[in-house]
Amino acid sequence: MVRKNIAKEKSFAFALRIVKLSQHLNQEKREYVLTKQLLRSGTAIGALVRESEHAESRADFVHKLAIALKEANETQYWLELLHQADYIDIKGFESINQDCIELLKLLTAIVKSTKAS
Repeated sequence: MVRKNIAKEKSFAFALRIVKLSQHLNQEKREYVLTKQLLRSGTAIGALVRESEHAESRADFVHKLAIALKEANETQYWLELLHQADYIDIKGFESINQDCIELLKLLTAIVKSTKAS
């Protein structure tokens, strides 16, 4: 029986959305500096979740997911900034921000439950 890794799936799907948004911001809005920051932090979340799959210890697992949580928080900052600066419209912002909030909640729950057990 193969167990689904929801954090892995959601973080990958989110990273893909970030890549596509970054392409749009580069090509259509000609915004490069903030977009690079968004791309870096938004794709790091999934990479860290993947790294956590092969953590060397429980502490290493928690550490990697805690860093992923920090990256998700930073990504939300860049999304908010890009929205407030009128690079992302309200509809696009609300959609991708909701995905970011879901990741924040999911990663927070995993970190807390792992620390508690």
